[in-house]
Amino acid sequence: MHAQRVESLSHAQRVESLSHAQRERLAYIDFRLYFMGEIGRPDLANRFGVAPAGATRDLALYREIAPQNIEFDGSNKIYRIGKAFSPIFDHATKRVLSALSLGFGDGENVDSQPLLPCESPAALSSPRMGVLAPICRAIYAKRPVAIRYHSMTNGESERVIVPFALVDTGLRWHVRAFDRNSSEFRDFVVTRIEAPTLVDEEPKASEHPDKDIQWTRIVELDLVPHPRLARPEIIRMDYGMTDRSIRIRVRAAVAGYMLLRWSVDASPDHSLKDEHYRLWLSDPLALYGVENAKLAPGYRPPAAQTKK
Repeated sequence: MHAQRVESLSHAQRVESLSHAQRERLAYIDFRLYFMGEIGRPDLANRFGVAPAGATRDLALYREIAPQNIEFDGSNKIYRIGKAFSPIFDHATKRVLSALSLGFGDGENVDSQPLLPCESPAALSSPRMGVLAPICRAIYAKRPVAIRYHSMTNGESERVIVPFALVDTGLRWHVRAFDRNSSEFRDFVVTRIEAPTLVDEEPKASEHPDKDIQWTRIVELDLVPHPRLARPEIIRMDYGMTDRSIRIRVRAAVAGYMLLRWSVDASPDHSLKDEHYRLWLSDPLALYGVENAKLAPGYRPPAAQTKK
């Protein structure tokens, strides 16, 4: 065990001494071996636009750093995963799944085909780049932005917002911002925004994200297998529960979206019986004061719970 730790440490030290571009290429070799079981010079050359001789040098360097991870199959002229393979890079789950299902894409549509057959629900709503890009620039520059917004309740209106974060609810993208029309922090659906124009002025102190109570407040949610289920241990496997529950800390501003996305029964008496409710919020009072709690399936305000 000690020898493995020392070897792992030396791997990390050696990798850290490389240039960023080299680390990127070695991480790709590591990824292909780990998830595809093999890599050839053309894979590396096509991904990074390097010459065959450069790809050969990268593969030789990887082999020098982690010889147990890679074996050369001379008959097929391809490198295969070693029997004692242990990744030398941390591969984040979200990035791995994205690469497997969408491919590797940078500024151009390079190597953007799925690496494995993957299917996922179609996205019915996507932000327009001509809207998303100015919003992102406003967030990055910390500047207000004038927009035309279409609301379900108020229709079309002109307003100035001070955006500071994007929020993916799983169904659509929102921008969290201070709204100068209402003098409140709110969520704006990106697909309902038109004609965003940056305003060249500094936000006021009251418009800064640290004044957004729903954003800065962190709530702790305890999710357990739904009590109606006969095999709770299966649900624990599904969600990787190491204990008997999942304890997650989220911003109050996104708690309702998260519970809705994962179909978590937030009723105080776990009264939702439909099959897709596999989790129950064991302490619904954790949502006290959360403005978007009404989005959570089965949620009842504390006053309504008392009356019941």
